[in-house]
Amino acid sequence: MQVEGGGRGRNSHVELNLVPFIDLMSCLITFLLITTVWSQVSMIQIGSSLYGKKTQDEITPPPPMADIPLRLDVRAAGFHLVVGTEKFDVPMTSAGPGTRPGYDVPGLLERLKAVKDKYPLKQDAVITVEDQLAYENLILGMDTLLQGGFQAISVATGAAL
Repeated sequence: MQVEGGGRGRNSHVELNLVPFIDLMSCLITFLLITTVWSQVSMIQIGSSLYGKKTQDEITPPPPMADIPLRLDVRAAGFHLVVGTEKFDVPMTSAGPGTRPGYDVPGLLERLKAVKDKYPLKQDAVITVEDQLAYENLILGMDTLLQGGFQAISVATGAAL
């Protein structure tokens, strides 16, 4: 860049620092990419609700009580079943002749079938296990939930215990 002034010509070499400009552009591109994805998701949701509106005759009511929460807590003292606001304890079985103490799986299965009879559309359940228990206890609870007719099982941390 040539700067003239004062009657004599002076050459001055000026370098532009492009690092802040590149930083700014990378931030802007990242921001635009992220907001584009979110606006596209919201457009899908808005579009399906605006253009897919049903008339009053086409609206089907939700299944009765299919959204009631069901949680099975596997504890050291036995099973604890929570269905909505109802709570049931299925304690450990005592050692009988030729048996050892353990979880009362038939008792829990009986409770689960009673819940399934009361709420036939209920498909999901949440299972929690105390931290000190073995992994086999989680599998035992999940197998029992599957036998009871609850296919959508999710595992949660023991914070709900």
